[in-house]
Amino acid sequence: MDALSVVGGALLAATFQWLFAKLDSTQLLSFAKQNQVGLEVKKWRNLLLKIQAVLEEAETKQITDPLVKIWVSEVRVLAFDMEDILDEFPLLFDEAQTNNSSNMSCAWFAGTRRSHSMPDYGIRSKIKDVTDRLQCISSEINGLGLNLTKIAVGDMSKSCRLQEKRLTTSLIGDHVCGRETEKEDILQWLLKGDENGVSVMPIVGMGGMGKTTLAQLVYNDERVANHFAIKAWVCVSEQFDLMMVTRIILEKVLSNSYECSSDLDSLQVRLKEELSGRKFLFVLDDVWSESYHQWDLLRRPFKAGAPGSKIIVTTRHCKVALMVGNVAAYHLHALPYDDCLSLFAQHAFGRRDFSAHLNVEEIGQGIVRRCKGLPLAVKTLGGLLHGKRTCDEWNDILTSKLWDLPNEGNDILPALRLSYHHLPSCLKQCFAYCAIFPKGYEFDKDELVFLWMAEGLLLQQPKGMEQMEDLGHKYILDLLSRSFFERASNKESRFVMHDLINDLAQFVAGETCYSFTDKFKHVNISNASFEKFRYLSFTKQNFDTSQRFEMSHHMTCLRTFLSFSPFSHSFRSFLSNSVLHDFLPKLRYLRSLSLCDYNIKKLPESIGELKHLRYLNLSRCVIKCLPESITSLFYLQTLILNRCYKLCRLPATIGNLMDLRHLDITHTKALNEMPSGIVA
Repeated sequence: MDALSVVGGALLAATFQWLFAKLDSTQLLSFAKQNQVGLEVKKWRNLLLKIQAVLEEAETKQITDPLVKIWVSEVRVLAFDMEDILDEFPLLFDEAQTNNSSNMSCAWFAGTRRSHSMPDYGIRSKIKDVTDRLQCISSEINGLGLNLTKIAVGDMSKSCRLQEKRLTTSLIGDHVCGRETEKEDILQWLLKGDENGVSVMPIVGMGGMGKTTLAQLVYNDERVANHFAIKAWVCVSEQFDLMMVTRIILEKVLSNSYECSSDLDSLQVRLKEELSGRKFLFVLDDVWSESYHQWDLLRRPFKAGAPGSKIIVTTRHCKVALMVGNVAAYHLHALPYDDCLSLFAQHAFGRRDFSAHLNVEEIGQGIVRRCKGLPLAVKTLGGLLHGKRTCDEWNDILTSKLWDLPNEGNDILPALRLSYHHLPSCLKQCFAYCAIFPKGYEFDKDELVFLWMAEGLLLQQPKGMEQMEDLGHKYILDLLSRSFFERASNKESRFVMHDLINDLAQFVAGETCYSFTDKFKHVNISNASFEKFRYLSFTKQNFDTSQRFEMSHHMTCLRTFLSFSPFSHSFRSFLSNSVLHDFLPKLRYLRSLSLCDYNIKKLPESIGELKHLRYLNLSRCVIKCLPESITSLFYLQTLILNRCYKLCRLPATIGNLMDLRHLDITHTKALNEMPSGIVA
């Protein structure tokens, strides 16, 4: 199965879940009924259910059928448009009730409104348009060979194919470079004096980091063989089968096949007898399950082992490590560059240097740097180039995107795809949104949470439940524990993604996200493709003119417009007035806008027309005041004015922003007082 079908399908399915959550909202149904659009909203839900039923098959079939691929793309665009319209309901209502606006909150999902009918303002025609498109898309299902009966019968086997079992053995590969320090660290733990009970050490790291290889190195060391009476290696993989794991360990302990029933009790009693008083080493490789109950059952026979018995568990997930380990987890980090270079040369040439192939040495070094210390990527790309000697062939690999590499022999895709596949639905879209960050960008946890909030990825919780911010922080820690994020520098609040994880995020986001740098050329992208983009990010230049954003004029439905500094120490750039006054006001569906570090002295009044805006970052701009129109942004949740050192006043009616949750005015030294209703 192609990676696109697995990853893209999961992402679009997650989008549908959020749509259903909004469509099932009591407040929305009540609001729609009051304004004579309730029947249309019900039609939306029913038609979405029909589309959802064939979505997984469509994501698979699009690989070979271009018509299905177009259909899936139309579904994705329509889902975004539906969210935009749901957002517009309360906006249009407030526009019609301006006299009462100061007493109303636009957080309509969290509360109730007075019963007023909604003026047209074109909304009913938009609703009708979406209904027509939904009906058209659903009517095409049978014509594309996507039928409900087929899905009902065939989904089971398809789900199984999504989770292809990864197999490992205790045998070491021919070519291992580096990890000497890590090996000695774990050997020291394995061989130290007897302790009370059985010790369990988890080895934790992202997919492809070399956890299994490290476990193989220590498992096969001669000192280990002489230290333990019993050794057993079990590849657990994604599906934790308690019976299977117990049976494999028992067979290894007995050194022969064991005629056993399906009775777990008989297996565990016999295993306990065999382990009694004997020192053992077990390796449980590639553990995913977070079920404490299963782990507690599995380990019961182990308690009979002699003091000094050890268990090594390899996992990608810190939560698994915390559950199984009774000693500190060993976190495996990137392989040093020199070791990566030797490993790459070994797989490309069969020797550990470039001495016989100097013509491709510089290109090879670039490829290795691109792998950012991930051994699996190094081995895979070296293997793909085995037997190839021309600079053109090597440059093709260097300049190719990770996901453009041939499927055959490419193990990077399955390794990273598997981690994504195991994410809960709530995290899939949150992770995909991170494609907006440039490679190597260190993001602050609050920055990301505020952006997730703006995009609606953190649904408002009922009263008494955790706040959106708390939920977002929990999501970040979950992605950290699953090795999607890494802690950056020495700051607890900052995180970064490995370059190949960033590639995965960009692949997942697909045609919804567009990020460009100075080196990126906008080629082979049609205007129709630009119209599908919803998230735009870019690195600032000294002078950002309108020509640089010329292609963005086709991105009429952008939700995110973010600027990033190419350096750790930001510098103030100049932004063309035509971008600020002509282009940005046309992005009517914008939810997140960052213009930090620009030499902006005054915001246009037209900023108030961005009615969907939730996040506005003007950090380090040179504005002296904000336009009064900003107080009409009723959805605005986050306003960041950090280090706007010339800012001397805020709009008098800023208290009208009933949804405003975060106002950052740190280091705004010229701001001497706050308007009434705002507490600093």
